[in-house]
Amino acid sequence: MKADGGTEAEKRRAGESAAGLVTDGQTVGLGTGSTAAHAIRALGEAVADGLDVEGVATSFASRQLAREAGVPLASLADVARIDVAIDGADQVAGGDLVKGGGAAHAREKVVAAASDRFVVVVDPSKEAPILDHPVPVEVLPAARATVERRLREAGGDPSLRSAERKDGPVVTDNGNLVLDCEFGPIEDPAGLARTLSVTPGVVDHGLFVGMADEVHCGREDGVDVRRP
Repeated sequence: MKADGGTEAEKRRAGESAAGLVTDGQTVGLGTGSTAAHAIRALGEAVADGLDVEGVATSFASRQLAREAGVPLASLADVARIDVAIDGADQVAGGDLVKGGGAAHAREKVVAAASDRFVVVVDPSKEAPILDHPVPVEVLPAARATVERRLREAGGDPSLRSAERKDGPVVTDNGNLVLDCEFGPIEDPAGLARTLSVTPGVVDHGLFVGMADEVHCGREDGVDVRRP
């Protein structure tokens, strides 16, 4: 069965591969999305078998899934360090990512940056030679119009993300809005990331530049692991 471009088997292999890196006593960042969900479920099975870990969730969804799976949870404010973070991506090119399909990229970036090891789990449909996926930009609601103008000046074409099952826009766990911004092929991800980061009203954006320590790509016949 295919979902979002990749099969569930591919996603499961990637998630389980990354979950297998976790060892006793570690604190684990729990990402958001369908592939990261497989890692959370695999960790829950390992906890049931005696693995002693605690998870730091990046979203309401990952927190709920961790509870259902039986993974003990801690808040980011209460942990001294995160040993490994496991998360998915909307697109991967080398060590650069676009994230934010689940509108959790601000918290995901904080957890990834706080981790000693950031492991990205994807299926082959997420790999690309150059990033060209729309970049999610979390913005303060009052700053939406100002940020949209700045994004257009930077060569982007922003659109407000709408909720799927209710009227109105998507609202993040932080209470903000999301602009999905088309830039076409992103030749200079680091430069664009800097531009977005210094734009007043932007809480955070979905460009994760040079942050991935490992990429686990699930395939029908196994898992490719690379270290950018």
